Parts: sequence; structure tokens; C-alpha cells
Amino acid sequence: MFESLGYTADELAARGAQHTAREIFQQPDLWREVGRTASARGVQTEAFLRPLLDRDDLRIVLTGAGTSAFAGDVLAPALRRELHRRVDAISTTEIVSSPLECFAEDSPTLLVSFARSGDSPESVAATELAEQCLSEVYHLVVTCNPAGELHQRHNGADRSLVLLMPELSNDKGFAMTGSFTCMTLATWLTLTGPSGDDGLAERLAVVAETILATQGPAARALAERRYDRVVYLGSGPLRGLARESALKLLELTAGGVVSYSDSALGFRHGPKAVLDDRTLALVYLSNDSYTRRYDIDIADELRRALGARSVVAIAAGRTEPLDTSDPWHLDGLDDVADAALALPFVVSAQLLGLQFSLALGNTPDNPFPSGAVNRVVQGVTIHALPQPALPGSRALV
Repeated sequence: MFESLGYTADELAARGAQHTAREIFQQPDLWREVGRTASARGVQTEAFLRPLLDRDDLRIVLTGAGTSAFAGDVLAPALRRELHRRVDAISTTEIVSSPLECFAEDSPTLLVSFARSGDSPESVAATELAEQCLSEVYHLVVTCNPAGELHQRHNGADRSLVLLMPELSNDKGFAMTGSFTCMTLATWLTLTGPSGDDGLAERLAVVAETILATQGPAARALAERRYDRVVYLGSGPLRGLARESALKLLELTAGGVVSYSDSALGFRHGPKAVLDDRTLALVYLSNDSYTRRYDIDIADELRRALGARSVVAIAAGRTEPLDTSDPWHLDGLDDVADAALALPFVVSAQLLGLQFSLALGNTPDNPFPSGAVNRVVQGVTIHALPQPALPGSRALV
């Protein structure tokens, strides 16, 4: 299974990478399962969502923390375009610390909560604060852990629908991999309905299998150059993907490689100062023909600044005049929305994170053996929101 990484299964186990590697490589099969499940529960989800989506005043808020928040960052722009309605991505960390700002408008709200474990302190608190601050709120809970508190509270509850991901998506490794991609795919298929389910899961899985079979050597070669800094850039939904990619590298290298993310246009406005001769830049090219022009422009600019060998453009199709043997260019997905394109693209980022971690001699399954950073966040005290909290009132903190 792991031949393309350049390590045997025994070597990966000895280096503390067996869970992370397996969880990256099993994603195509999990996506197929997500697609089948989405089709099977279509009647249930339609009964819950259709009355809500038919309301012009409905606001959709996508929330989570860390990687789970980035699922919302990927989906929100694409869902706005697909559903022609207001869709906001607001992290649970923002909601918990500033609920009256996040829920300042008392409009009917569908809160979509992403959570691998559902046991992070902010996960449940965000749903409770929505109830306190809004007159009418509904919950779509997307989680990988049936034993998690978020699942336990909302499964079967009024005004709640829970989407439980495949059992193997509940990653054992520190970094979220299959959990992120399964939750993102399931939510896209669920909220876009029949228009988003045209064999998409299978198409994504096939391309991801090609990535896993071919990109390992290229990722290892980049890791062995020992870059000190890595920059990820993307536009629209792929801006959220850039954030997730940068976090994955930072987590798996335990901060040993500094990573940064931005949009293609935003990077020039100051953050470009991060570049030096030990920087690797990766640019995700949008499938939107207009947006893609800006992505290509920044990729060309970075090649001039860093040299071609230190810039990777990850793209679907062959619309950019690059070497068609480039392993970072994918066939078969040049017609899908960027939110869906983000799923095979993030597999490339996961491979890079894994290879960088191994090159540094880290243990990817647990990059922080001291416990300095935890798989499920600890140490958060949830403070009570003084009443009254409904909009129009003046709660004082």
C-alpha cells in the first residue's frame, strides 16, 4: 500500500507513522462510503433540510475548530455560489469568545458543526450559545465519533440532524486527514442535494488513488531538500484549503517547518516578506477560469523569485502550459467545483506533511510526545454568557 512513500509498512510503524499513513491512503475507500451513505439517507436529509433551504431568510453558519473550521472555509464560498444564499464560516473559537458578535442578527440559522471527536470544549459550547443568542436555530452535526458529546446531545434531538462519518474516519493519528475530507464531502453532497451527487465521490476517489500511487516520490524529494518555510496559496474555496495545508505541515513537523497560507492576491500585500531562499511555495489553481488567471500569475511570480524547482502548482486538467508529466497536475476533475477539488488536492498536502515529518525524524502519529499540543484540545474553560442574551437585549460581560 505504501510503496510510493519509499517506506515499508514495518518502517512506518517503527517511525511512529503507521496510523497517519494508513489514514491518508484509505481515504478513497472512505469517500466511496460517504457517497453511498449520502444517497441512502437522501430522503431523511431532504425532509430535514428542504423546509429550511426554501426559506429566503435562512442563514447557514459553518463552524468547527482548527481543521474542522477549515472545512467550513472551503465550503462556504462554494455553497454561497451553489445555493444562492448567505453562508458564513465562523470558527467555534470565535463563537465561544464573541457570541453576541457572531449571532448579532436574529435570523433563522442552520448551524453546521464539524467535529472529529465532538468532545472539544468549544464544540458543544458553540451549539449552546447559538441556542441562547438566537430565537430559531437548527443543527446539522457532522462528526466521526458516535461516543462524542456533540453526537450524544444532538442525535435524535428536535431541530437537529446528525451525519455520522464512516467508522475509520475517526483518525487515530494526531493530524486530521480522513476526518476532514469525509466531513467536507458529506456536507457538500448533503447541502447541494441531487445537483452535487453525480458520481462525484467515485470520481474524486479515482483521482486520489492516482495521487497516492504517483506523488509520494515527488513529495519525498521536496522534503529532503530541507526547506525552512513552506507557503500555500489558494483563492476562493482553495484559500481554506491553503489554511488546512499549512496547518497539516505545521502539526506533523511539530513546528519544525514554518508554514504560511494566504490567497493568491492577498499574498503580495505584505505577507510576501516571508519568502527567502529556503522557502517552498505551493499554489492551488482554481477550476474557475477567471480566478485561475490570478493563481497562475502568482505562481509565475514566485517562480521568478524562488526558482522553478521551489514552486509547485497543483492543478486539475491541462489548461496551464506546463509539463504534462508533472505529478502535481491531475486529470479528470477540471469540471468540478473548487470545494470538491479541494479533497484530492489536500491529499497532496497530507503526503507532503507526512514526508516532511519523516525527513525531520519526527513521529507523525504523535508529533508532540511531551503533550505540549493535544489531539483533543484541553485546558479551555467555558464561561457562562450573562443573561439576557437574545438579540435586542444588552448582556454585559
